[in-house]
Amino acid sequence: MPIRLFGLHAVEAALKNPNRRILRLLLTENAERRIREAIGEIKPPVEHVSPRDLDKLLGADTVHQGAALETEPLPEPDWRDLAASANGRPLIVLDQVTDPHNVGAILRSSAVFGASGLVMTRRHSPPLNGVLAKSASGALELIPVALVANLARALDELKEAGFTIVGLDGQGEQTIEALDWSKPTALVMGSEGKGLRELTRKTCDCVARITTDDALASLNVSNAAAIALHTALLARKRV
Repeated sequence: MPIRLFGLHAVEAALKNPNRRILRLLLTENAERRIREAIGEIKPPVEHVSPRDLDKLLGADTVHQGAALETEPLPEPDWRDLAASANGRPLIVLDQVTDPHNVGAILRSSAVFGASGLVMTRRHSPPLNGVLAKSASGALELIPVALVANLARALDELKEAGFTIVGLDGQGEQTIEALDWSKPTALVMGSEGKGLRELTRKTCDCVARITTDDALASLNVSNAAAIALHTALLARKRV
């Protein structure tokens, strides 16, 4: 089923992605000029629209920046392929994180700090649509996202493939700085409020925490992901 993406960065990234099958491209004159300046030639035919046209199509509260497109969803990768191509980079695993803004921000941090991919549960995860893509600021086109029906089983298979499964939680027994990031690592994060589910926690090899000031030890899941991925990147560069 076609989806709609919107926002300059999301649309630019989709236009640059050869795996995207774009069905319709809608741009204001200003947005078209900015996109041409950013990426050069625009191959799909452009439908010129007004900001009000996009407000009607997407909703008055949507921050579309004059750019939207309709596209087929990206081909869904197999999570095993993401693990096989990790090449020393951490694999991000989300345990029923449902907020599309958080998942989009995690994708953006994954692109910036070098995660190999993102694995989510098939149920209780947000669709890979415009809201998530806008929050990802183009990273949805760069970081492959795989869906699994049974997360615990997938984590067990990752262990068999040589991955260390690290849960991230404020009550973790060790800090993320103490981890050996040179080993293949899957970093597992739970939803805000509930955190890691009990079975997911039991499946992890260890549960780690981010060092914080005790005044406020809780972090948004996307902020926690960014800090953990940055820590992993610094550790890999020191090796």
